[in-house]
Amino acid sequence: MSATGQKISIQDGVLKVPSNPILPFIEGDGTGRDIWRASVRVFDAAVAKAYRGDRKIVWKEVLAGEKAFSKTGSWLPDETLAAFQEYLVGIKGPLTTPVGGGIRSLNVALRQQLDLYVCLRPVRWFQGVPSPVRKPEDVDMVIFRENTEDIYAGIEWAAGTPEVQKVLAFLKDQMGVKKVRFPESTAIGIKPISREGTERLVRAAIEYALRKSRKSLTIVHKGNIMKFTEGGFRDWGYALATKEFRSQVVTERESWIFGNREANASISEEENARAIEPGYEFMDETRRAAVRREVADAMKLWPTHGAGQWKKKLMVRDSIADITLQQVLTRPKDFDVIATMNLNGDYLSDALAAQVGGIGIAPGGNINYKTGHAIFEATHGTAPKYADQDKVNPGSVILSGVMMLEHLGWDEAANAILRGMEHAIAAKTVTYDFHRLMEGAKLRKCSEFADDIIAGM
Repeated sequence: MSATGQKISIQDGVLKVPSNPILPFIEGDGTGRDIWRASVRVFDAAVAKAYRGDRKIVWKEVLAGEKAFSKTGSWLPDETLAAFQEYLVGIKGPLTTPVGGGIRSLNVALRQQLDLYVCLRPVRWFQGVPSPVRKPEDVDMVIFRENTEDIYAGIEWAAGTPEVQKVLAFLKDQMGVKKVRFPESTAIGIKPISREGTERLVRAAIEYALRKSRKSLTIVHKGNIMKFTEGGFRDWGYALATKEFRSQVVTERESWIFGNREANASISEEENARAIEPGYEFMDETRRAAVRREVADAMKLWPTHGAGQWKKKLMVRDSIADITLQQVLTRPKDFDVIATMNLNGDYLSDALAAQVGGIGIAPGGNINYKTGHAIFEATHGTAPKYADQDKVNPGSVILSGVMMLEHLGWDEAANAILRGMEHAIAAKTVTYDFHRLMEGAKLRKCSEFADDIIAGM
């Protein structure tokens, strides 16, 4: 085995991972220093235990954030981007966002410049973790958050500037917009949502759901208000699912149609249309005809989907964003894999993290499945007031490392870490964030929690 390591490559969409891959890492700012020291020991121990010395990660430090700025004068050096570009897969701790101009967010910059279009956020509960909900064990979801579009594209103009006045004038004079209520004090932002961006995200989510034998994919959107952006996301998502994965998926409305036919073999097209559309009788004839066509199109799938066959296929459904945030609390078992846009995904992933113990143990990955590029990361901030105190929970980076190992196909090492973390938490040997909420717990430092995970493998 080479002491210097080898590069990961990709061929026909499949990662080719050597036994000694070179993985770039960014230590992170603030508490990132403590967290990385603890996490890297866990990763190395898991790989050593799982593969008995036959595999080893060769770590390559690259700079970003405060450490980069102090050493190079740049918050995000070109060399760092080049390293992630060259070595494909890496991991990072939390980074400070520079104040007062420049890069709006280092995290956003990395995602956009490497086109890491999927923000992957699995959310699950570990036995014993304190939670504000009664049944956190019902939460087991994987969020595919679109990572490059929406308002995070950063297209906006400040109120009162000459630039925003140009935009307002264009909207009024060229586009006929008359409903900007306070034009003199209005800031303007643009929300780009594309068909291509939607399709590649939904495709990745469906492929993941099928590969992992998950039960459903929910497209979360606010298309009832933003009809062409978020509504487009919903429509393009359904179209992609039923075009590219037709034999493997069933839409929720199709399941209703099949279920009605299975309950009543003689049901007519009109009766089925009325059954799936409660407002059918109040529609005009054009809309009624569209519902009847929907029933007829579903019946064409009867040979492959009817007679209960649809129950074994991936269910594709959609849900309005606001009701989703309610139902992940009240009916979490209804959600499995979720595909959503950037802003909705931000809200949803943090809200779900709170249900299973907080953002301190919430992992994340930013992935381009076509090129193979992926950066796994802590999803929390830098918490500078706790820096260098060996105090904080390293769980977010550690579980992000689990995702990274799974991405590499090193499931045995990933599972070793999960066993270790489950053991440490079940034994109530935890860091201060959990200790203050768990009766009879033993307070552990960041580094000691890593020791406990390694011992529990």
